[in-house]
Amino acid sequence: MVTKSSKAEKKIAYDAKLCRLLDEYSQVLVVAADNVGSNQLQNIRQGLRGDSIVLMGKNTMMKRSIRIHSENTGNQTFLNLIPLLVGNVGLIFTKGDLKEVSEEVAKYKVGAPARVGLIAPIDVVVPPGNTGLDPSQTSFFQVLNIPTKINKGTVEIITPVELIRKGDKVGSSEAALLAKLGIRPFSYGLVVLSVYDNGSVFSPEVLDLTEDDLVVKFATGVSMVTSLALAISFPTLAAAPHMFINAYKNVLAIALATEYSFPQADEVKEYLKDPSKFAVAAAPAAAAASGSAPAPAKEEEKKEEPAEESDDDMGFSLFD
Repeated sequence: MVTKSSKAEKKIAYDAKLCRLLDEYSQVLVVAADNVGSNQLQNIRQGLRGDSIVLMGKNTMMKRSIRIHSENTGNQTFLNLIPLLVGNVGLIFTKGDLKEVSEEVAKYKVGAPARVGLIAPIDVVVPPGNTGLDPSQTSFFQVLNIPTKINKGTVEIITPVELIRKGDKVGSSEAALLAKLGIRPFSYGLVVLSVYDNGSVFSPEVLDLTEDDLVVKFATGVSMVTSLALAISFPTLAAAPHMFINAYKNVLAIALATEYSFPQADEVKEYLKDPSKFAVAAAPAAAAASGSAPAPAKEEEKKEEPAEESDDDMGFSLFD
């Protein structure tokens, strides 16, 4: 029989452990522990041993300890953990890489049967093929409107059937059929819900972002800031080049429409007066783009072959 004093001692020890972990670790993964057994949890603890510690407990006790420890230390960032403690959750304190720890936790999943009343975490599809069941078992398939046929004395499913949809409760007929087919459609393990890092809280999807993703998002943000700055005519570092170019275009347009001018505008006006100058200016650029100009063709030197000596020169003649 557990006495009140032993319960109080356990609470004190738990509170001290949680406060110590909060002081030692700045990174925490908040994980859901639904349908996770004690043996599975022990395997996870062993797999994370080294730089991570898994701590389970009642939410009320964890919230109380975090709140009191935040008041005692003056560290208000601990309070960001309290809204995350909802449902059957636990805490993984770690000093390692958050992405690697999250991937390690995901490895420890075990298959589970579809029990009656459970909320399906995924869609369950029964594949076509021979079930190995005798024809007397066709009633299960008829209740669930699954098309079958008898092939070589056994029941065969003709087409794939979506038996359970994600979010639906598992019924008795579905659970019985999956048990007969030996299908364990669900897998359970610790699921990372939120990430706490030095007071900041964010979604675990952030851990999957690569450097390329960050560059794209940063460029998108800069583009949005630039567009906003240009729309309200507010100078920013990102919008300044566009503002200068737009201002130059406006001044140039005024110079072309009036007698006002400046050196850059004079050059443009000259081009507009004599369009042929465009071709003259573009020729060197085109030549540079296409490479060096073709060298002038050299006239092939014709080597004069020595004339063949005639028979007359040799002192002979065919007509003599």
